[in-house]
Amino acid sequence: MARTPRPAREQDGTRLRRTRRWMVGLLVATLALLSGYALLDSRRHGQIVDDIVRAGQQVSAYQQAAYLSAWEMTLIEATANNPAGTERRQVLAVDEQAYQATVRIAAIDGEKADAIEVGLIAQRQMNLRQAIVWYLSLLDRGEHAKAVATLETDIEPAYRRNMARLLELRDEHQEYYTAQQAAAQHDSRRLFWGSVISFVLSLIVLTLFALNVRAHRRQVERMAATDTLTGLPNRAAFTAHTQLALTATPSARSSPGITVLTVNINGFRHVNDQLGPHMGDRLLAEAGWRLAGVVRDTDLVARIGGDEFAILLRDIDTERAERVADRLCEAFDQPFQLDDITVDLEISIGAATAAPDDDVSTLLGHADSAMHDAKQQHEGFRRFSPHTGVDTTTRLSLLGDLRRGLGDADQFTLHYQPKVRLADESIAGVEALARWHHPTKGPISPGMFVPVLETTSLIHPFTERVLTIALQQARDWLDAGHRVPVAVNVSTRSLLDESFPTRLATLLESAGVPGDLLCIEITEHTVMSDPSTTIDALHRVRDLGVKTSIDDFGTGYSSLTYLKLLPVDELKIDRSFVADMVTDPSSHALVASAVDLAHNLGLRVVAEGVEDAETAEALAKLNCDTAQGYHFARPLPAPELTEKHLNRRPLPA
Repeated sequence: MARTPRPAREQDGTRLRRTRRWMVGLLVATLALLSGYALLDSRRHGQIVDDIVRAGQQVSAYQQAAYLSAWEMTLIEATANNPAGTERRQVLAVDEQAYQATVRIAAIDGEKADAIEVGLIAQRQMNLRQAIVWYLSLLDRGEHAKAVATLETDIEPAYRRNMARLLELRDEHQEYYTAQQAAAQHDSRRLFWGSVISFVLSLIVLTLFALNVRAHRRQVERMAATDTLTGLPNRAAFTAHTQLALTATPSARSSPGITVLTVNINGFRHVNDQLGPHMGDRLLAEAGWRLAGVVRDTDLVARIGGDEFAILLRDIDTERAERVADRLCEAFDQPFQLDDITVDLEISIGAATAAPDDDVSTLLGHADSAMHDAKQQHEGFRRFSPHTGVDTTTRLSLLGDLRRGLGDADQFTLHYQPKVRLADESIAGVEALARWHHPTKGPISPGMFVPVLETTSLIHPFTERVLTIALQQARDWLDAGHRVPVAVNVSTRSLLDESFPTRLATLLESAGVPGDLLCIEITEHTVMSDPSTTIDALHRVRDLGVKTSIDDFGTGYSSLTYLKLLPVDELKIDRSFVADMVTDPSSHALVASAVDLAHNLGLRVVAEGVEDAETAEALAKLNCDTAQGYHFARPLPAPELTEKHLNRRPLPA
């Protein structure tokens, strides 16, 4: 068979390259059109979601108005049966709430046709108040028969008309809400398939571009950017790829964005020393293959030196990054088989997500710092947090100062803030707050040193120091005739330490303080970090007679199921809700709901951050048990608190 002449082959090659460029251009154009369409569709989808949110708010508002109206009617009927009962005192307050609920509905509906009808409902609710006031006055005068007649002829018919119209309007909004949900689901499916098509086209475009790169240049670039031992990219290649991701995609600075993982093989140096460099090299090569087999094709795994690897995760949120880290750890559950030798190794992983103005060096440094923390604490994974308030250098310096400070009996002291009963403004107890006076730097804020302590094993001696001081002070007050319960905040690491209840029992016995004079405060984060272990630990603490409390309630995401199961005595409402409850109806409603919830579960309620008399009065009206804040007293040293509050206003026996 005759061979094709060289010029013909060159012409065929030219036509092939030209065709390939046309195909690439066509695919790029198609991808651009699909991306534009997806952008527009996403905007429309966002509008539908906004409509769903508004519709949901409307349905909830109607449901709330119907509920309050029904509650009001129940109270009125109960008052007829028992004019002197507690329901009599609640009727007008609930009537005002029902009226305000109808006013809010009218405001939500805005210029819709329903707004006029809702306005009429609100007006009828206002008119109904006159009949209710008259009805109550008849009961107060003892004219029970006339009161019942007013109830049957005036109040109940008006109530039924209002309730029927409210439920009818609620059902109309519910139908609209359901229809918007269906539309959103339809759009979501269309967006999903559009994303799938865009992803497939992107892969095709990348493949065609790769085919156009000269073979010899690919080889040179590969040799310059590849670790010869593992075949993975080296540090220079990883730095270049990460820098490109940071500069070429500004969206990577937001979430989801660019996340870097650094991975260290624990115990590799021992393997290398005992089995020799040859076995060590084989182990590193297999470790690199395992890491690369876990992540996506769009991510990058590199060996950056010795027994350390780095992984670049693009367009991924923090939760998914942690799932990747879990899979990386699982990849090392299988032992390494080196000839006839079986080697079991684990890894430590640090993660850092790119923040504004981060460069590659900073990002790698943060991930490396987190990895060393994980290695030091014998944890598989640790994420670098930029919100600790201190950088790595300051943190290391602070750790050293803390370690020395815990060996000095004078540096750490406690201030105490009273918790006041709202019923009679007597002192129900105090909360112990740690203070650190550095010998050269002066006072250091708890917001600076407590987060650092919580990431190290120093939190255990620190917690023991605080408990020791607090219990000794409780003993001193008890000897002086003051029975003062003391609350102490305990970190997640300390509470979940298996030996904590035993050490707590020893401290109580050493101080000679009964368990009911100590309250352990934990946060919602502690509960949700390990619910089953937390519940078990709290049971063991309560077996000592110690009270337990959930601090900063409302700022986390604790499940109501766990709240029901938790062996706690007290709920502390976070100051962020209490501070503006007088001026913000939403905060007021949230505080009221929290108080009712806690009381229904048999818990005491403490409101934090009470700064003025108006807030204290509002909390008292909600039947909140206890409050603390600057309105009553600032945190004070024990002698000053004793003189100002305990000696002048002793606790009830």
